[in-house]
Formats: sequence, structure tokens, C-alpha cells
Amino acid sequence: MRTREQLLELREQALALRRAGKSRREIKEMLGVGNSTLNPALRGEPAPLWTLRPMAKDELRLKARELRASGCTYDEIAAELGVSKGSVSLWVRDMPRRGRLSYEEFRKRNAEGVARYWAAERPVREARLQQISDGAAAQIGELSEREIVIAGAIAYWCEGTKSKPYRPRKGTVVFINSDPGLIRFFLRFLKVTDVTPERLICRVHIHESADVDSAQQFWHELTGLPEDQFREPTLKRHNPKTVRKNTGEDYRGCLIISVRQSAGLYRQIEGWASAAMAGAGSGPEP
Repeated sequence: MRTREQLLELREQALALRRAGKSRREIKEMLGVGNSTLNPALRGEPAPLWTLRPMAKDELRLKARELRASGCTYDEIAAELGVSKGSVSLWVRDMPRRGRLSYEEFRKRNAEGVARYWAAERPVREARLQQISDGAAAQIGELSEREIVIAGAIAYWCEGTKSKPYRPRKGTVVFINSDPGLIRFFLRFLKVTDVTPERLICRVHIHESADVDSAQQFWHELTGLPEDQFREPTLKRHNPKTVRKNTGEDYRGCLIISVRQSAGLYRQIEGWASAAMAGAGSGPEP
């Protein structure tokens, strides 16, 4: 069993012989040691240039070692050079290992990787989903007046005010929504059901922290109704503790459309919606 001093002296001798150009076999014969002793003695000492085989990958090997010295991981080196991770390991495994990433650096790299993935994947998914949406729209085509009545009645039964046993109403038609497309469709539904524009009263319902004047102008232009059919907006008090998503330039609140003298229309909508829902529940014929 060699002492520490003997091992240090043996290492100095092995390094001197290696740097003098001796091969590992020659060093073992001259010092009378085996691989189990020589390997620790030469650890960290790069192989002489003459031992490198003149192959096409020698240049890649040197580049891999440069990248490893700069702190790159095996995966990064393999991606940069276009080689396998196993080849990288053979070329640089004698070099010092890179320190472990901090938690913050790991989170940062992970976020960057996710961002790169979605930057490439999101347009592909959006294009595929848009194709599905376009195909579905083509299936519908132009609606007949009967189809408009059915769809409008269902839309009202989802978004309009209704009479309840615990809250009976006179049956006035009042529709409220924030979607411009649905508002346009409901106006189309009213036209098909012979409701004239002068019977409509509109009111904007919006948070007080929003641009109320801009929202009022937006709904006025969308409906095409004169200004005297718009009442003063209803303002919802702003709560600073509430984190709302409906903010910014695109937030225009909701539009409330009330139809005057509409008790009969309300009863018609009730019947249309009831018939449509009853038909949906009958199931397919055997």
C-alpha cells in the first residue's frame, strides 16, 4: 500500500513522462504500475496531440471541448455541433463538470424553452382550429327567417330577462350582452319579428373606471340607432380589490336593449324557445 507521499511522487513522474511524449503503455512499463494506479496519476492531464487520430471529427472534438470550457451542457453542445450526446460525452468527460444551475436560472431557461416551443406551435394550432371554424361556418350558410327566429329565441332565453315564479314580470323583452356579434344578431332577429327600430331603447352598462363616452359611441354606431334612443349609461362602481380581465381599449361594457310594448313578443319568444328545446330533447328517431 503506497503512502500519500509515494502517490504524489508517482504522479509527478507519470506526468513528466506523459509530457515527454511517452505512451501510457511505456509509462506503465517504466514505473512498474498498472491501470488502476496510472489512471488516477494522469487524471486531468490532456492526451498528447499525437494520440489524436487524424479523423474528420477531430475538429468537432476540439470545438466540443471549447464549448464545454465555456460552460455549455452536453445537450447544448450536441445541438450546436449536430452530433450525438454520446459522442460529446466521449470527447469532454475528462473536463470539469459544470456547476448545477440555480433555481432562478433553471426557471428562466425553462420559461425560455416553453416560449420557443409555443412560438412555433401556436400558429400551427391556430391555423388548424381556424380551418375547423371555417368549415363549420360553411355548413351553416345563409339562414332562413325561420332559422333566425329559432336561434334568436334561444339566444334570448340564454341572455334576456325572463319572468320567474318568485319574480313575476310584465313580459317586457330586455336583452343584454357584451358581444357585438350577438347584439347585431339580436337586432336582426327583432327585424324579422317585425319590431320597428323606434320601439327600441338602449342603455350601456359599464364600470365607472372605463371610457364611458367611447363605449357609448361604439354601441351607437354598431346599432345605427339615433342618440335619443340611448339613455344615460348605468355605471358599476369600481372595486380596486377586484382583479378584472375586462379592461383596456376593447372593453365597452354591455348593451341593454329594451323593446317597448313587447308583452306579446315576449310570449312568442317563450313559445319559440320552448318548442325548440322540446324538439331537442326528443332524441333521434330509431
